[in-house]
Amino acid sequence: MARGVLSFPLTSFHDDGTLDPDGFRAHVAAQIATGPGALFPACGTGEFFSLDEDEYRQVVTIAVEEAGGRLPVVAGTGYGWAQAVRFARIAEEAGADALLVLPHYLVAAPQDGLVAQLEQIAARTRLPLIAYQRGQVAFGVDAFRRVAEIPGVIGLKDGHSDLDRLQRLTLAAPEGFLFFNGASTAEIQARAYATVGVPAYSSAVHAFAPEIANAFFTALRDGDDGTVGKLLRDFYVPLVELRDRVPGYAVSLVKAAARLRGRPVGPVRAPLTDPSAADLADLERLLASGLDLVGADL
Repeated sequence: MARGVLSFPLTSFHDDGTLDPDGFRAHVAAQIATGPGALFPACGTGEFFSLDEDEYRQVVTIAVEEAGGRLPVVAGTGYGWAQAVRFARIAEEAGADALLVLPHYLVAAPQDGLVAQLEQIAARTRLPLIAYQRGQVAFGVDAFRRVAEIPGVIGLKDGHSDLDRLQRLTLAAPEGFLFFNGASTAEIQARAYATVGVPAYSSAVHAFAPEIANAFFTALRDGDDGTVGKLLRDFYVPLVELRDRVPGYAVSLVKAAARLRGRPVGPVRAPLTDPSAADLADLERLLASGLDLVGADL
């Protein structure tokens, strides 16, 4: 998975909020054509939290069909373990290769509970699991060691960006255990994550501008610090500043940018909201500028 940007496709909706399977299929096909390292449907960027079980089944099935075995398909699952297992079984039936276990909802939990959550899910699915620590889910070293020993748990995605703690986890991990940079707009911290042994990262930008995402990935891989610095300074940092204006823009802006490029992804579902006219205008200017940096057109 570290051989290319990790793609987290958007879930397509019609203007009335209903699922748009044809739009999603077209979006996924376009994502795959740009050569990502893996496909992660129905995760955070894909608005997993807003999908019912039938919609989830359609989304994962389409992703598996379009991937056609050419790259791994890692479906999102989450909530409490009982509900996570229901989604896990649907993903199994749809042919997914693995599951990303999204942080559970609302309640704080002790370390023993975080471990038990993964134990319960792992015991009830044949699919490998990637744990996701973000928000109120954060593993200490002792709990992480127990997580890494759970049969079927193969990796950890980190969204906390606490590199001191993350380095301790990577040093405590068994050989072959996978780690992923799951920070918001992960490119901002990609160089820092790589220094602690975590080169693989998810890219929301890939969902609307794979030209930019792939140019950054190639420059980072090749040690082209000039290109990395220019893309960070002139595109990624302004994007983060725009993203931080409104809660939920981490998804809403991504969808809006995809629509600006004619992608059939539709609006976000509540409680997310689409960007204001002023923010959309700023996004369009930034997107055009970013594409120009890598020799692409809007």
